[in-house]
Order: sequence, then structure tokens, then C-alpha cells
Amino acid sequence: MTLVHMQSRPADADSVHRTAVEVMDAAGPQVCDDMSVEVALAVMAAARTARLVVCDQDGQCTGLVTRTELAAVRDSSGYTDRVRVRDILGDHGSFASPVTTMAEAEQAMRNRRLGVLPVVDEQGSALGVIALSR
Repeated sequence: MTLVHMQSRPADADSVHRTAVEVMDAAGPQVCDDMSVEVALAVMAAARTARLVVCDQDGQCTGLVTRTELAAVRDSSGYTDRVRVRDILGDHGSFASPVTTMAEAEQAMRNRRLGVLPVVDEQGSALGVIALSR
């Protein structure tokens, strides 16, 4: 489900106060942050997805990476097989809690220019993602 293309109807308490857990999509494939860029791209290809949730050794979500980001790193002149996913995460440290409202999540995503925002539980484990449509 998206945050932007909602059906037009009168604003009521239900539509204004829906939470991240109510609108999120499945988190999809998750990879460890010490995985190489090349292996992460292979996981994406096998899963037929354009993004991966990245977790640390303890299973806590550390961010998201996209196929475009990984491919750009792999195709750069400074790329080596020692580059790990954690090395390219950049500013992907924004997360939503399950009780974050749709309005709060949308505002955070637009302010940080993010297309996707992970939803994490109190322990930092990925529960799902919220995606804005373009």
C-alpha cells in the first residue's frame, strides 16, 4: 500500500491516524551488512526485488539498499570485491515504529527524500516497509 495514492474521501479519524503497521508491505529479503555488493546484487536478482533490508550481526535493521545504489558502486572505478553493503548505506538510518502515523511517515520520507522507509519493532528488527509512490 502507498501513502500518496489513497482514495479521496472525507478525512476521518481512521484515515488520518492509520499507523505504519496497518499500511506496510512485507520487508522482503533481508541481508547481513557484511555481505559483498556483488552477492547482494545476486540476492536481489534471485528474489526479483529492487531493494534489500540490511541487518547487522544481531539482526537489527540498519537500513535499506536499492539495486540502483549497489550497481552504481559496483560500476564505479574504485570498486573492489572488499566493498560491503554496510560501506554504502549512507543516510538510510531513518525508521518508522509500528505506531508511527501515515502522516508522520510521509513527512519524514519527503523531508529525507526517501522512497521507502523500514518499519522496525522495539528491538530494531524489520517488520515491513512503507513505500511512497512516485
